[in-house]
Amino acid sequence: MSGIELRGLRAADKDPIGRILRATGVFYEEEVAVGLELADIALTKPAQTDYIFLCADVEGRLAGYACYGPIPMTDRCYDLYWIAVDPALHGRGVGKALIAGMEKDLRSRGARKVFLDTAGRDAYAPTRKFYEAIGYTVAARLAGFYRADDDKVVYTRDLQA
Repeated sequence: MSGIELRGLRAADKDPIGRILRATGVFYEEEVAVGLELADIALTKPAQTDYIFLCADVEGRLAGYACYGPIPMTDRCYDLYWIAVDPALHGRGVGKALIAGMEKDLRSRGARKVFLDTAGRDAYAPTRKFYEAIGYTVAARLAGFYRADDDKVVYTRDLQA
């Protein structure tokens, strides 16, 4: 999709982030609260480097975002903590643009690897398919991690390959 503009986080993004997280229909309310808390941290402590936000605008409005940061005590490894795209724009390249923008930024920071976690429940099947389609590989699956019937699936990509 053309017309995707990547940029940093703005104060006006907080409410749209909450709307997008809820609209996906996959996040529990406590997860939405954590996503918004990370946005608060990034907005109120601009010097912090734990949570980096990349936002995608389409036609002047927030279409999606990614939040990522360094994994403590690792050699240049980063976590993608959050990625969410407005469901009305799924399949139009917003997620791919966010991942590509994140990877470009991480390479500029000298990152070696990126990891991301997602849920194993059925509602996340399209998410897992997306990660696999763009070249992420499953590094681990932790049975019953989130809930008895919800595994944690860890994906990774080598950024120096």
